[in-house]
Amino acid sequence: MNLSPATGAADPSLNAPALAQVPAPRPSAPVWVLLRGLSRESGHWGVFPEHLLRELRALQPSSELLMLDLPGTGTQRRQVSPTQVSAIVDACRVELQRRGVTGPVSLVGMSLGVAVLSDWANRYPDQIEAGVLINPSLRPFSELFRKPRPLNYLGLLLLSLSRFSARMREERVLSLTTRLTPAQAVIDRWLELQRQHPLGVRNTARQLLASVRYRASRTRPAAPMLLLCSKADGLVDWHCSQAISRAWGAPLRLHTKAGHDLPLDDPQWVARAVAEWLRDRSIQGVGPGEWH
Repeated sequence: MNLSPATGAADPSLNAPALAQVPAPRPSAPVWVLLRGLSRESGHWGVFPEHLLRELRALQPSSELLMLDLPGTGTQRRQVSPTQVSAIVDACRVELQRRGVTGPVSLVGMSLGVAVLSDWANRYPDQIEAGVLINPSLRPFSELFRKPRPLNYLGLLLLSLSRFSARMREERVLSLTTRLTPAQAVIDRWLELQRQHPLGVRNTARQLLASVRYRASRTRPAAPMLLLCSKADGLVDWHCSQAISRAWGAPLRLHTKAGHDLPLDDPQWVARAVAEWLRDRSIQGVGPGEWH
């Protein structure tokens, strides 16, 4: 099973499933790119990439999965994080080109990664075949029902400024973003990620600013989109996903129990939801990049 973060290899000390180093995907191979963000790096996906790639290869055996760290996080932590989502998108495009990916890709985004996905699909429609938005919070849609919960996002920023121990900070983040994941299952791995790729307060603030500034288009993207969200999300009101779904005519799948970090709380559910969507499209005879 071939998975690759931005560097092409994962650190074996992270107590996570081993991710083998792989060559750049062939242009003809379906390529899926995972985008996180807002103080989280590719290592915070947990076991979700393993589940997703397994489901994808059941449908498309040549599928490849790449995980990109946004500027200022993870392997890109020494970069200054842009305060505009468009600049983050351009940095990701450069990274894909560096990796030898020349054809259209499909994107999966959550947190700041959702805004990156949205802007990428809007400005470079020929480069995107499909998108999966997880618990999205995008203006202007979030304004139609209830606004996102900014105090919770501010709380995440203040945690990075606090004098709490690293363990206490990570436990607090976990309590804000999950509902089904026990602390002992991930905290030690998160602490190791933080030790290896420490995230500066400056980049955290700049990422938050980019997220707050971004405003998505009301017009649906050229590429087909799938929305996945949880009603138990403590950071983002699920009605935002509902509003996007109605405006774009995009399918929406609801999880009743998971928190904001849906891929961490229920990775199998997310992976299967993506696979079922792709399977339904195939049965209907819908080609890559087509809505219907």
